[in-house]
Amino acid sequence: MSARSVRTGLSLLSPAFLVMAATLLAPVVALVVMSFWSQSGFDIDRSFTLKNYTKLIEPGEGVVWYGIHFPFAYPVPAVLMIKSLAMSLVATVCVIGLAWPMAYFLAFRVVRYKAMWIVLLTIPFWTSYLLRVFSWKIVLGFNGAINSGLMWSGLIKAPLEFLLYNPIAVMITLAHSWVAFAVLPIYVSLEKIDRLLLEAASDLGDNRWARFRRITLPLSMSGTVAATLLVFIPTVGDYVTPTLVGGPGGTMIGSLVQQLFLRQDNAPLGAAISIVMMLIIAALAGLFLWLIGYGRMRRRIG
Repeated sequence: MSARSVRTGLSLLSPAFLVMAATLLAPVVALVVMSFWSQSGFDIDRSFTLKNYTKLIEPGEGVVWYGIHFPFAYPVPAVLMIKSLAMSLVATVCVIGLAWPMAYFLAFRVVRYKAMWIVLLTIPFWTSYLLRVFSWKIVLGFNGAINSGLMWSGLIKAPLEFLLYNPIAVMITLAHSWVAFAVLPIYVSLEKIDRLLLEAASDLGDNRWARFRRITLPLSMSGTVAATLLVFIPTVGDYVTPTLVGGPGGTMIGSLVQQLFLRQDNAPLGAAISIVMMLIIAALAGLFLWLIGYGRMRRRIG
């Protein structure tokens, strides 16, 4: 590749890079800078301080949440961080469990009109995210579709009150909202698998499970990993879903940040919590990718 072609490629990429820098890096830089400020009444003190970060780890009496002791004077962010990670992990597992069969069906069972099937899959997601969350509020509500159906069938005499305003409602709504985004990368990785490999394995005596375990699953791992990160990272910081269907028991870290910015007038503390959560998610994502790569290396060596 000549130097001229390299320069041409860089010149073509530079506008996109500048747009990405403006839309992605600028907000992060603004959050980092704001996290070192402090709130003084209704005004923001722009002098440098670590008070927001020290507040998150300041020792105190703390609280116990599901047997876990959080020994901090202000334990709410730590509790909600762990809670958000756990809820997002469960939602991600559910999404991957739903998306994998759908992607497999599209890649290996649908022969004609694949584009039409993909469009049909995405039709529910043409509507607003807010409307989809509201629809689940109607479905899970006291007089919603589930309670009405169960009462009409005679299975229950009174509406079930535990369907809404709890972590389960949040995880169900998150799983539905993100399943289509997980199907597409898994489908692409499955579609790229050379069918001759599967035929060769079949000719050599492998059954369906052996072909799936030794060929299909390893070769589709890139799509599965991409789908996992694509779902896990944004769901951790979601605040719309917990606000609408979670109630007090389904509150997540995004809800706290939203309240600090818009209701409690403490944007610097909200920015500090956001930066800490961002670093935790980045570390977990890096650890996940490292474990996937390490597992592949072990299989190759073994």
